[in-house]
Amino acid sequence: MTQAMPRVVVLGEALTDFLQMLPGVWHSRVGGACWNVARAVARLGVRSAFAGAVSRDELGDALARESARAGLDARFLQRADKPPLLALVPSLSPPRYFFAGGDSADLAFDPDALPEGWLEAAEVLHFGSIALAREPLASRLLGVARRARAAGKRVTFDPNWRNAMGEGYLPVFREMIGLADDVKLSDEDLAALMPGCAPREALGRLLEANPALSILYTEGARGLSLVTVSGERHEPARPVVVSDTVGAGDACLAGWIVATLERRADPLAFAAAAGAAACRAAGAHPPARDEVESLLDGRGGA
Repeated sequence: MTQAMPRVVVLGEALTDFLQMLPGVWHSRVGGACWNVARAVARLGVRSAFAGAVSRDELGDALARESARAGLDARFLQRADKPPLLALVPSLSPPRYFFAGGDSADLAFDPDALPEGWLEAAEVLHFGSIALAREPLASRLLGVARRARAAGKRVTFDPNWRNAMGEGYLPVFREMIGLADDVKLSDEDLAALMPGCAPREALGRLLEANPALSILYTEGARGLSLVTVSGERHEPARPVVVSDTVGAGDACLAGWIVATLERRADPLAFAAAAGAAACRAAGAHPPARDEVESLLDGRGGA
């Protein structure tokens, strides 16, 4: 029987995080913002794929293994004879990131090697994070985003700003704002990408650039807002006992994608609950649907 194509395809980077837990003590975890989004969408019950390349070594094997465990479509994960992409995280509070990967596996991703007919079948394509700041990968992904827009597919975007994004990233950011239907921006993203602008002024400028845009604006414990040219709606953060906030934004965006695909009556509440559920476990925890539903009906709060 032919395997059904995924409804959601996330294109970008998967990597290995090395986190300093104590001085001189480092732990490794599979991760990457784009990969986290794909895994969280799959965990919420929607067919999903991560389209990217990882190394042919123990670190790449771990990413492939966890992708399979999450139910991601294996046809979209490419392997390359290149070093792995690494994120060194000496501090989580405040968060500090350094990326190591010159000619690493993620840069070898080839969109032309994806399964035939994948774009026609996909409903949502998601882009973001440092993949759009690393050439030649960034140019390839922009090409796919343009094709998706021309094909009438829904495009979502999360810049997920990191210090690897220099001045050369700004034209990419602006083009993705123009191509996207939905963008998730944290308050930290907005401050870094549009310095000197008050938050609502910055959001207004983005809507001037693309009046059809829906902006999911997240402010951590203060909750999130849906901002469009028609107005703004705020959703408070769900009260939970927080283990850490790693991957909460990725889970929130995954919840938004799933809820809007399913035409739920209140997708913003579902997104907020998904983000909160991710905070209750250490690391980039992709919450299951019952975890999110329990927060929505009041059974799973703090």
